[in-house]
Amino acid sequence: MTQTETRKSALTGRAAKFSIGDVVKHRIYAFRGVIFDVDPEFSNTDEWWDSIPEDVRPSKDQPFYHLFAENDETEYVAYVSEQNLLPDTSGDPVRHPQVAEVFENIKDGRYQPFDILKH
Repeated sequence: MTQTETRKSALTGRAAKFSIGDVVKHRIYAFRGVIFDVDPEFSNTDEWWDSIPEDVRPSKDQPFYHLFAENDETEYVAYVSEQNLLPDTSGDPVRHPQVAEVFENIKDGRYQPFDILKH
């Protein structure tokens, strides 16, 4: 287990399900990505939060993940709640151009961060 996996939310006491380097996919929308950072609970702007339709807005008291994300058309950075992520077991590499800046290779289905970035 990494340090990220053992970080817990102050409100929930819940450990993050995913960690840096994990490849995940969104459970509703057609995109996937590799996690490059984890927030133990929501840590984005109120404007971002309010832009999510109320009927699908996740709770703030859960881990949120920063992803180098991709869909069929483009690559981008996404911020996603834990409840909306599933493991991506496709084995396909993530094509986002920033992956090579943070991760050195894939081992056992997980991207390995450069040693300088490890905590």
